[in-house]
Amino acid sequence: MADVRAWRLLVAEDEAPQREALCALLRSLRPHAVVQACEDGLAALEWLDANPVDLALLDIRMPGASGLEVAERVLARGGEVVFTTAFEAHALRAFEQGAVDYLLKPLQPARVREALERFERRRGPGGAFPSPIDLAGLARLLESAAPPRLRWINASLGDTLRVIAVDDVLAFHADDKLTRVLTAEGDALIRAPLKELAPRLDPVLFWQAHRSLIVRLSAIDRVRKDELGRHVLTLKGREARFAVSQGALARLRTL
Repeated sequence: MADVRAWRLLVAEDEAPQREALCALLRSLRPHAVVQACEDGLAALEWLDANPVDLALLDIRMPGASGLEVAERVLARGGEVVFTTAFEAHALRAFEQGAVDYLLKPLQPARVREALERFERRRGPGGAFPSPIDLAGLARLLESAAPPRLRWINASLGDTLRVIAVDDVLAFHADDKLTRVLTAEGDALIRAPLKELAPRLDPVLFWQAHRSLIVRLSAIDRVRKDELGRHVLTLKGREARFAVSQGALARLRTL
C-alpha cells in the first residue's frame, strides 16, 4: 500500500477560498501528506513538469487549461484523479468509471475523506485496478453543457458604449479589476473577468497565454525571451509585450 506519509497531493482550483479550504482539509485528514496548491490549470501543468503526484484533486473548469487537460498529464505519469465540479449528479455518470471519485461543490468534508479512503484502498494490496478515464467522453459532456459562444461584447470607451464583434478581438487582458479588450481599432474596457470569458470563447481560436491574458492565436506576432529571461509575446501591429506562463508556452509548442 502507498505510504500515506509519502502521499503527494495536488489541488488545482482557481477560486482561492475553495482552494485554501480544500488544502486545509486535506492536511487535517492526512497530516503527513505533501499538498501542493495550484491556482489554475496552467500552473498545475507547469508544476507537473517537474514534480510527481500520487493523487490530483482537479476542478473541471479552470482558466487556461481545464481539469481534463491536467488529468491527462497526471494519468500519463501514473497518478490518479479526483474531479471537483458544480455539475448536478445526473450529469456525472461519465465520472463514475476510471476516476477515483468526483466531488460536488460545495465540497463536504465527509465526501473528501471518502475520496481519500477510496484512493487508499485502490493503492493497497488487492485494490481495484484503475479503469481508464474516458477523457474524450468527459470533454464532450462539458462541451454540451457549456454556455453559448460569445459573439458580441459591449465595452466602454470613455463616455461611449462600443459594440465589438468577438471576431475583431485580438486579446483580452486583465487590467486591475477590469478587462481590456484589444482590437485593431483600439482598446476598450469591460467588467467581465477572464474566468467568465474563457468558457465562452472558441478554444481553437483563443489561447490563454497567462492568467492575465487570453489571446487570439492568429494575432500573435512572436514569442521571445525578454532581458530578464522571461517569455513574452507581442501582437501583430502592437509594441506592447505580454507575459507568457511556462505552462502555456509548453502548450503553444504542441500546436
